[in-house]
Amino acid sequence: MQTRRAIWPVVACAVLAALAWYLARDAAPQPQVAAMTPTKLQFFGPIPAVEVPPAARELQRRQLIEQVRLTDHTYCSYLQNSRYPHESRPAGHNPDQLYPNRSLLESNPMRIEGGDSDPSVMLQTTQSRVYLAAGESATLSLRAVDGRGQALPLTVMRAVAQGMSYGAQRPAPRVTLDFADGGAGAWSAALTPAQTGLAGFHGTIRTEVRYHVNGRDGFVLFDVLYSPALPAVWSGQRREAREDGSLQFMLGLDVRQPGRYVVSGRVDDAEGRPFALATFNELLGMGAREVRLTVFGKLLHDGAPALPLVLRDVDGYLLRENADPDRLLLPRLEGKVLGSAARSLDGMSNAEWQSEERSRYLAEYAKDRSAARGRLAQFDPGVELPASACVSAGEDKAGLR
Repeated sequence: MQTRRAIWPVVACAVLAALAWYLARDAAPQPQVAAMTPTKLQFFGPIPAVEVPPAARELQRRQLIEQVRLTDHTYCSYLQNSRYPHESRPAGHNPDQLYPNRSLLESNPMRIEGGDSDPSVMLQTTQSRVYLAAGESATLSLRAVDGRGQALPLTVMRAVAQGMSYGAQRPAPRVTLDFADGGAGAWSAALTPAQTGLAGFHGTIRTEVRYHVNGRDGFVLFDVLYSPALPAVWSGQRREAREDGSLQFMLGLDVRQPGRYVVSGRVDDAEGRPFALATFNELLGMGAREVRLTVFGKLLHDGAPALPLVLRDVDGYLLRENADPDRLLLPRLEGKVLGSAARSLDGMSNAEWQSEERSRYLAEYAKDRSAARGRLAQFDPGVELPASACVSAGEDKAGLR
């Protein structure tokens, strides 16, 4: 008991000392901690504009002007070139299709086995046809000349024609052609598949000719595409009509196989100058049908050909989709096919061709042109817009809106 009484004063002193220290700590000044709040930037006056170097600004200006010219050219070119429908185009737009019955002429260095060639000997070849319908023939010829164009003695040793087969296809028969010496070093032969073992072959027929000239042996290849069956034949009925403001050449066709037929005819003016290429591309059912080759009214007004017109050199084929070969050929109509009686443009429309496709493209091209002009005007409000190609070409100014 004596011991407990002795401890109490000590405990009381300790408690009082601790309480005094705690009160003294709260009363002491505490260090201040900076507030972790974001500091707002203080600006005095407007931010100065970044100065663009004059050279860079001029470059950007030229680029914007070029965009205006490009979009304007695109719009005006389409506006001009779509005035006529696809099936009636100026002859100058298709120069490679104006004379389909002309022979194919080539001149190449003499080819030697193994891939080499002899440039001192030029082999001149002629091929009258590339496409052969059933019953048609192709004339093949060759001659050799030296560097001065002088004929060299040439001898044909062997000529073989064979249908090209691929993969697991059964090889086509091989047919020997007889080349005859026509004098002056020229040799020629006729390939008529219908009269040979190739009569039933459909596809590319390759003729390989082996010859000897200038002490060396060489070879040359001729290719034709042959159709063994006629999908349709011309009936012989031909007439002229004026419909929908255009001139129509109507040709009768007896269709044996229905499908999509593609036919082309060349139209000359009264002085024999090529004027238009008329095409037909439509589905035809079996039986008696008419192929309509159109000379568009506005094309007649714009071109002002010497009348009357003449339709010549008509060819065509039945399109075979997803097939190889992709066509069956029609018999060609060579030379003059039908002469027009029309000697004036009475009843011929001068209106441009219109279609949903044309309107849609013109709207898109006009939108691009307007956007390019807007960008240029925003960059340089005082700039003068380049002259429109439509105005320089004499096109309708309404298209500039």
